[in-house]
Order: sequence, then structure tokens, then C-alpha cells
Amino acid sequence: MSDPIADLVIRIKNAQTSNKEQIIVPYSKFKEAILKVMKNDGFIADYKKKKDTEQERNNLIINFSDKRITHFKRLSKPGQRLYIKGNNIPRPLRGFGLVIISTPFGVLSGVEARKKKVGGELICEVW
Repeated sequence: MSDPIADLVIRIKNAQTSNKEQIIVPYSKFKEAILKVMKNDGFIADYKKKKDTEQERNNLIINFSDKRITHFKRLSKPGQRLYIKGNNIPRPLRGFGLVIISTPFGVLSGVEARKKKVGGELICEVW
């Protein structure tokens, strides 16, 4: 798999369109950080890390909230990275959407990054 973050985005989109209540995705620290930001803004209800004893690897179990995700797009791709300064962070849907940024302070939402006045790589946008 060349882009595990794009895989996470597609799995969440497909689960939302088929009205699933939870999905299981392969674990990574970066995916966990993205899910933490989404949980803080209410786009997912909860997530937890679980060890799969048969395959000897970790998985993330994502539980969805009642809030529907209508748009979930990967912005920065492996072939074309998008970086943004702290004063130019976009506000999707005039502040009702969420932009996720990888900064030197960790993975943050656009609002948190704007408060800390720090830029970084644009990961994805959600609304």
C-alpha cells in the first residue's frame, strides 16, 4: 500500500455511505493521531486500538457518531505534498468544516494550529 492515509479516508467514506456503525483499519500512530482530532471535533464517536492475535498485528476499531461525514478529502498526497504557513490555514465551510494539519507540535486541527500560529503539512479536510 503506497498511501495508508488515503486508505483510511476511503474506508471511512465507504463505511459512511453504507451506514456502517464501526470499521476496522490497520493501526499506525499517524492514523491514531488523525482519529484523535476527528473525535475531538465530533466526526467519530470513538476509536480504540486492539491487538489481533491471529495475524500478530494491531488494528483500530472506529465507531461512528450520528454526525454524518459528507466530505472527506485527502489534500496532501505522496506525489504532491501541500504545506501551509500558520497565518494561511484554510477554513473549510467558513469554519464549520475541519482541516487536519501535521505540525511540529503533532497532528492538530486547523483551529488549534491557528491558535498556536504554527503551519505544517495539510493532511485532509472533513465536513
